[in-house]
Amino acid sequence: MHRSRLFGIFIDTPVAEAGSAAGFWSAALGVPARSVVGEEQFTALDGAIPGLIVDIQAVDDEARYHVDIETDDVSAEVARLTALGAKLVSSWLECHTLRAPGGHLLCVVPVHSDPETFQRLARTWP
Repeated sequence: MHRSRLFGIFIDTPVAEAGSAAGFWSAALGVPARSVVGEEQFTALDGAIPGLIVDIQAVDDEARYHVDIETDDVSAEVARLTALGAKLVSSWLECHTLRAPGGHLLCVVPVHSDPETFQRLARTWP
């Protein structure tokens, strides 16, 4: 058995536009924008959706949205989602990018939230 949960929503924005996108979304959602130390491609929008991370992610690609699913067993969660029809797109370190039926991107990542939040919100899978 393993556990997983929707961890975050990422607003993927071309690098050249990431600053203006962060300013826009910060004002639109009424939350501060904060640079993520050590992960400069991310700007956090703390408090935008309680229980979820909402970040602007600077990418060398087109504008889009994607979600992250955090799990205590990355391999088991990737296997579960591919059995449901997702296709593996790429892997980098412990992050696996998949494409869900319908074409949407999602990433499967190890647990990033605090243990209490993960324990309270994650679902258990056989």
